[in-house]
Amino acid sequence: MSRMLCQSICLFGQKLVRRRSLEPRDGSEGRMARCLNTLDLVSLGVGNTLGAGVYILAGAVARDIAGPSIVLCFLVAALSSVLSGLCYAEFGARVPCSGSAYLYSYVTVGQLCAFITGWNLILSYVIMNVPSSVTAVAASVARAWSSAFDSLIRNHISQVFKETFSLHVPHFLATYPDFFALSLVLLLMGVLVLGVRTSALVNKMFTGINLLVLSFIILTGFIKGDLHNWQLTEQDYKLATAGSNDTSRLGPLGSGGFAPFGFGGILRGAATCFYGFIGFDIIATAGEEAVNPQRSIPLGIVISLFVCFLAYFGVSASLTLMLPYYQIRPDSPLPQAFLQVGWAPAGYIVAVGTLCGLLCSLLGAMFSMSRVTFAMADDGLLFRGLAWLHARTRTPLVAIVASGTLAGIMALLFKFSDLVDLMCTGTLLAYSLVVFSVLVLRYQPEHNISKNDRTQDTTEVDPEVKASPLESVPEGIISRTLKCLCNPISTTPTLKSGQIVYGCAFLLVFLLTILSLLLALWPSQVFSGDPGFTAGAVLLLLLIAGITAIIWRQPQNPSPLPFRVPALPVLPVLSIFVNVYLMMQMSSVTWAQFGIWNAMGLAIYFGYGIRHSLEERRDPQLPASTSQTLHEHTPGAESS
Repeated sequence: MSRMLCQSICLFGQKLVRRRSLEPRDGSEGRMARCLNTLDLVSLGVGNTLGAGVYILAGAVARDIAGPSIVLCFLVAALSSVLSGLCYAEFGARVPCSGSAYLYSYVTVGQLCAFITGWNLILSYVIMNVPSSVTAVAASVARAWSSAFDSLIRNHISQVFKETFSLHVPHFLATYPDFFALSLVLLLMGVLVLGVRTSALVNKMFTGINLLVLSFIILTGFIKGDLHNWQLTEQDYKLATAGSNDTSRLGPLGSGGFAPFGFGGILRGAATCFYGFIGFDIIATAGEEAVNPQRSIPLGIVISLFVCFLAYFGVSASLTLMLPYYQIRPDSPLPQAFLQVGWAPAGYIVAVGTLCGLLCSLLGAMFSMSRVTFAMADDGLLFRGLAWLHARTRTPLVAIVASGTLAGIMALLFKFSDLVDLMCTGTLLAYSLVVFSVLVLRYQPEHNISKNDRTQDTTEVDPEVKASPLESVPEGIISRTLKCLCNPISTTPTLKSGQIVYGCAFLLVFLLTILSLLLALWPSQVFSGDPGFTAGAVLLLLLIAGITAIIWRQPQNPSPLPFRVPALPVLPVLSIFVNVYLMMQMSSVTWAQFGIWNAMGLAIYFGYGIRHSLEERRDPQLPASTSQTLHEHTPGAESS
């Protein structure tokens, strides 16, 4: 009886972690039109990442968290984002298909993890952002655009809607239905339906206007700014207090100078500014529609992150040069700064840039959401009708309409200002899984496994074998396994070395999670020298360093790639630590919401997805090695 139970558990677990083969299905190779060049991808990445957050984020962080040292916050945040961006670049070059982190998780860690990743990506694209947050997506951007446009015409739209459709509803719903935001979502949904060429053209137009406005802001700041605002003292603060009619509007002084809130303020500001770089993954999402994706995806990701860093760095520097940081208003920092230097009409230029940035974010969020939905439906994990492609435009029409309808309903009725952390948690989880996938995949063997080898491997783990592996394990096997950890015999990856990396990578994630939890909940005890906490942190660091060294000793796959993440395994380990540490900053309420959302997703997966997935219909034998499968079915692999 116990053997039958073990066998059932083994087979069920094998089904959940079965990796996806990327072989074309139903003559679907090149299903979507490949028409996005490198410029199109850079425009998508910049537009979706910057959005309107660049106009607000600098003020929110500079006033209360970092002061003029916000420029360093953006530098640290950019370096942290590059860690994940490089991993996205390598995987995007390996697997140029729709799905982004969902697909990467599928081919590396299995179907269940991939579904969780895709489900949380959909959440990230749907949830609203408040104006003071960093990245803008779907329903929230529509409401933010509506609000920004409404402010230009003196709030006439909101007044009419409040008088006509005022809702007496719970706090998480909007006070009035925003039909203007709904109309905007439906309009951009129509743009997406017209095809990827039209979407890319519209996005380039609005991104170009946004960058021109940002260039104007940066040049104005360096012309009209005053370096004294980076060297403010207590005397300056007293003069500002004496000359202000409303001292409650003034922020804290701190210690004054360039970094008024110290090194801790720079780190806290960097954690907030990190979210400003979320959005570049849209480039990987568009992989199946990119021309020469092995080259254009890595270039697009790196260039877009660099452009976004320059924009954030320049705007934050200009803002803190034009205006003392404690006088910044978080809700409208740039118009106030132009008013301070005597250029009040420039506020209208800022408003135009804000509207264009919001439109780019909304278009990018709906684009990404429809592609991830299409990829999941194409694999059978969501309803297969969502994977239908239009015959002429080659766009996932049903997925676009479904995604747009969902975003439109939320833009009409909901107010999700309390769920921003939930969105960031899902995004950071996706980033971490991509980094984990790159780390593991680089050390997997290239050769294929024959049918006989697979049968033999399955027999070895089958609980029904006569001799239980616990009854007698040859000492030679243990000694050879221990030797393989530090001194692998082969210079190329083998099945054993690949399994060692898998095990070590999972153990690394576990230890990094404990370390992040320790640093997030008890930072003062750890850094003040408390014996128990400090010793625990040091022990965790030693274990992490040791396991990282074991992975480093394993042979890497020598196959040439269009782009390779440097400094493996150190860079992925640092990236996972940063992502997990930021996730640990979330509140218990956020984690409860995260659990509820994923419980809903798992109900769909076990109720529908696992029974209708393509893996269920495929030959039950284990697939070939992931590296070989990826190489064979990546465009251009045959000719290389």
